[in-house]
Amino acid sequence: MKEIVVLSGKGGTGKTSIVGALAALAQSKVLADCDVDAADLHLLLRPSEKMRTEFWSGKVARIDQDRCDECGLCQELCRFHAIRDFQVEEASCEGCGLCHHVCPTEAITMRENMAGHWFISGTRYGPLVHARLGIAQENSGKLVAVVRQQARKVAEEQALDYVISDGPPGIGCPVISSLSGASLALLVTEPTLSGMHDLDRVLGVCRHFGVPATVCINKYDINEENTRQTEEQCSRQAVDVVARIPFDNAVTESIVRGVPIVEYSDGRVTREIVTMWRRISGASEGSSPA
Repeated sequence: MKEIVVLSGKGGTGKTSIVGALAALAQSKVLADCDVDAADLHLLLRPSEKMRTEFWSGKVARIDQDRCDECGLCQELCRFHAIRDFQVEEASCEGCGLCHHVCPTEAITMRENMAGHWFISGTRYGPLVHARLGIAQENSGKLVAVVRQQARKVAEEQALDYVISDGPPGIGCPVISSLSGASLALLVTEPTLSGMHDLDRVLGVCRHFGVPATVCINKYDINEENTRQTEEQCSRQAVDVVARIPFDNAVTESIVRGVPIVEYSDGRVTREIVTMWRRISGASEGSSPA
């Protein structure tokens, strides 16, 4: 089993559209949406839910009004201002437990927090593991780890060859959680100054965790000078550019229709993505398994 994670240093580069295309091209795979803060792969793949599981993470303070003598010590010491009028505002509570320890009447307890759900669904391209983090909830890195763990479990149970993950943007904790231990990272960038800057940052994360990386330049022809500079940037770091995908309105049309671009059009975009998949699937064969 090989795990290919698709990342981008910034949002809006077309990462999810690429994953949707790979879902239609790849055989023997399970798909995973690791962008749990803003999951959207399901909008393109239209899954049918097969299993829903609660995700419990962290703790939230709870005040027993029958035991509380309203001394005000918890409100005074809470640095997150999560206790007002002797009630806990759950969206502000960080679960640190200080109020629990300082309460003289032991009226405050720390209870487990239900932070979201994760799902195993079916699509016409194969199984999909995805999640939904609750509003104002944290620990998305932990939820990403759960999604990856379940995707690998599905792949092992069904003897599938690939786990293809739609990773989150940026370089923070969710990215680290989705990247560490993967066989290959496909980094989707665009020919803009911010795209080049953020590509450099995510390449640094890949190097730190020892994950081989390749680059796809999306909409390369909107600024061919920046594309050239991006290619030079990759060359200096010995990173292969495996695709240069042109701008095409057909991509937007396919998204509106909820169809991967490789099934919607047989134009230049599709041909480039097909070639890219052949390259990265060959590259992942030479990498260490996840």
